[in-house]
Amino acid sequence: MKILQANEQTSIKRSVDNGTEEQRKIVQKIIEDVRKGGDDAVKSYTEKFDGVQLQELKVKNEEIAEAYGQLDDSTITILQEAAENIRSFHEKQLRPSWMTTEENGSMLGQKVTPLDSVGLYVPGGKAAYPSSVLMNVIPAKVAGVKRIVITSPPDKHTCKIPPAVLVAADIAGAKEIYKVGGAQAIAALAYGTQSIAPVDKITGPGNVYVALAKREVFGDVAIDMIAGPSEIAILADESAIAEEVAADLLSQAEHDEMASSVLVTPSRTVAEKVAEEVQRQLKTLPKHEIASQSIENFGAIYVTETIEEAVETVNNLAPEHLEILTKNPMSLLGQIRHAGAIFIGRYSPEPVGDYFAGPNHVLPTNGTARFSSPLNVDDFQKKSSILYYSENALKDNGEKIAAFARLEGLEAHARSIETRLK
Repeated sequence: MKILQANEQTSIKRSVDNGTEEQRKIVQKIIEDVRKGGDDAVKSYTEKFDGVQLQELKVKNEEIAEAYGQLDDSTITILQEAAENIRSFHEKQLRPSWMTTEENGSMLGQKVTPLDSVGLYVPGGKAAYPSSVLMNVIPAKVAGVKRIVITSPPDKHTCKIPPAVLVAADIAGAKEIYKVGGAQAIAALAYGTQSIAPVDKITGPGNVYVALAKREVFGDVAIDMIAGPSEIAILADESAIAEEVAADLLSQAEHDEMASSVLVTPSRTVAEKVAEEVQRQLKTLPKHEIASQSIENFGAIYVTETIEEAVETVNNLAPEHLEILTKNPMSLLGQIRHAGAIFIGRYSPEPVGDYFAGPNHVLPTNGTARFSSPLNVDDFQKKSSILYYSENALKDNGEKIAAFARLEGLEAHARSIETRLK
């Protein structure tokens, strides 16, 4: 791993993958074909890209029951416990509607309403991601969304969605599941087909074609975010254990060749030990090639003069995941301004949050933690303002409102008020 000075941090900044012009045109054509051709277009693209001929898009109840039979009891129990942890965490995010009453009789408030329907994209192909199911479905359920739709590409060998994904969906409470992936799934969720009714919002990660499709349909439906490759920053002092730090860095590097793993420390001794440990552990890592490319191109160790400079370096990075591995990590928490999720202490490595603890693992990437938040219950609700003015309230404020309207040159606005003041 490269050992750098803190002021060299721009050297590993990744550009956002907006796709090529050719990829954008492909996605635009897929979306247009699905809008016109519905199920037939979805099936055609599923055969073309996934190598699967589908008779029906929707997963049957029998397939879900079969999926349970393909998992051992301990795996099912783990999924159930993780789901309960995630549900408990997100229930604490719920916001009530509220109303206030003023002395002049006016009432002002906010009504919180769940979205009618959401579509949750679960990536597939190289692997199964039941954790993505839990992290997307459960906050939507907690928010009160009535219709939750899952789309996920079928396995080309079984022509089915992986059993762990189906079981996770059932545990989380999603019943409407379709064997559709890629840009065609996003188009179907946005505009509907004969089998899939359109939704109001689409969430979930995917490959570049999925990301481009989400960009294309945004405005006709809402989306959560355009997620980039995974990233981790570790803030460590001389108390950190090199073997553990290296393992945590590699936990993200194995995700993707574009993943970023960064250590920030005021200790050159720790920096050198971790660099050696990363190379040692890479040799036995099953995803050696992926992780090696990630570390080579987007991995780094920043050595700072002080812990304060290290904290500021982390804030400049605004990482998706941040681990604080110092003697007194809680003392630094208040100084962290920008991070998607913060893991405190040596017994809270990043995978705890990926799967089991409860907070959502759908997080802002590529520096967007400066202004974005993890996926949460608010993402599945909308808010309406409530205004009730009494006669006295309008008399008290009407002339001021009319004057404000005329300040902006909107005479009809002013007259709307004044006609009630006569």
